[in-house]
Amino acid sequence: MQPTAPAVGSKQETAEPQRGERQIATRAQDAMATCNETTPLQTRCYVDTGPLVERVYAKYAGVGWIGKNTCILNQKLGSWLFLGVILTSLELEPDLPAPDRCGSCTRCIEACPTDALIAPYQLDSNKCISYLTIEKRGAVPEEMCDGIGRHVFGCDICQDVCPWNRKAPSTSAAEFQPRQGLLNPALEWLAEMSAEEFREKFRGSPIRRTKRTGLRRNAVIAMGNSGDPRFISVLEKLAADHDSVVAESAHLSLDRLSTPTASKPESSVQKS
Repeated sequence: MQPTAPAVGSKQETAEPQRGERQIATRAQDAMATCNETTPLQTRCYVDTGPLVERVYAKYAGVGWIGKNTCILNQKLGSWLFLGVILTSLELEPDLPAPDRCGSCTRCIEACPTDALIAPYQLDSNKCISYLTIEKRGAVPEEMCDGIGRHVFGCDICQDVCPWNRKAPSTSAAEFQPRQGLLNPALEWLAEMSAEEFREKFRGSPIRRTKRTGLRRNAVIAMGNSGDPRFISVLEKLAADHDSVVAESAHLSLDRLSTPTASKPESSVQKS
C-alpha cells in the first residue's frame, strides 16, 4: 500500500482526484506486472474502486495512524494523500502499525461546522459536508444547510486545521492540478448550468458523482449562506425551476438571505 501526496491548494481550487486515482492505479498495475515477471502471483488492484476500507489496511501496513478526523495520517505527508491497494498472494513480512500521534488535539472536532465528528475517531457520515454535497440525493435537510456554508462539492475543514498538514508536501503532477476555468467558479453559473454544459465541463471528473441536480442544489445552498443580496433575483428564478430539488433549495436559501446570520465557511469545489 503506497501513499502519494496530491496537490495542497486553497479551498477554491478544484483538484482532479479521479485523474490522480488513475495515475496511482497505473503505478500499482506496473508494480504487479514487475512482481509477476519473477513469481506467478494472484493480484488485484484497488484505488477507491473496491469494497475495501483502505485506511484500515494502511494503518496495519504502517502507512500511518487513523486520526480523530477518521483520515489516515502520515507523519511526513499528513493526510493529503491517496492510497493504492494491491491484494496479493505473495507472502510479506507485516509492518508495525504507526503509533497514534494525535495526542490531546481536538481541532478537527471543534472545527467541523455540522458536528459530524461526534467523538474522537467517530464520524456521523449523515452530517458530513462531503456526504451531503456529493452522495446525498434529494434535498438537504433544512437544519443542515446552514452548516454547509459555501461548499459546493466536498469539504476538507477537518484536514485543513490538522497540525500534521501544516508542512505537508505538494506535487506538481498535472493529474492533481485544478482544471482551467474551475478556480472559484461563479455560483450563478453552477446553479443555472444546462445538462449539456454539465456533461461537457465535467467529463471524466469526480464532480459527476453528485450529478447535475446535486451540484445545482449545492450552489443554491451556497448562495443562501453567502449573505449576499445580489443572489436574490437568481434564487427567485430558481424557486420556480422544473427540478423540484433545486426549487425547494432555492426557497430555503431565500429564507436564509432574508434572515442573515454570522459569516459562513468559505466556498469550495473539491474532493472529500
